[in-house]
Amino acid sequence: MRRYGEAPETGRSYKVRTGAYAILPTEGGLLLTHQDAPEPEVQLPGGGIDPGESPVQALIREVYEETGWRISRPRRLGAYRRFTYMPEYDLWAEKICLIYMASPVIPYGDPLEPGHTALWMGVDEALNTLANSGDRDFVARYASHLTIFQKRS
Repeated sequence: MRRYGEAPETGRSYKVRTGAYAILPTEGGLLLTHQDAPEPEVQLPGGGIDPGESPVQALIREVYEETGWRISRPRRLGAYRRFTYMPEYDLWAEKICLIYMASPVIPYGDPLEPGHTALWMGVDEALNTLANSGDRDFVARYASHLTIFQKRS
């Protein structure tokens, strides 16, 4: 599995944390989330898989909590890992990021998770704004397939 970001530090213990994240396209761009803390950043909506949840159940829950939107038709695109410190948990983690594509269906209100704001962004802007390189790479792959499809039309 491809790694993005910093290499793991020798001698440091990392806890594996698996999460599900979504590319959520519409004609107007992508539905993303802005997280205020611990550092302000734009991310693909998603997060950790709780005990007893499937990745798809976690994805649906996390997207709703971070954006206020319900989604449909999630389809797994791939996965990557990254090694990072998670200050909100005081944890060094090896994050296994499962990436899906899904359709945003309907907003039910504001995000439930404090410090999160749903936002729409064009693909090019997202590629320049997303906080981590793994998310950017998957959005770039999505954009390249979109460009190929548009050329065939």
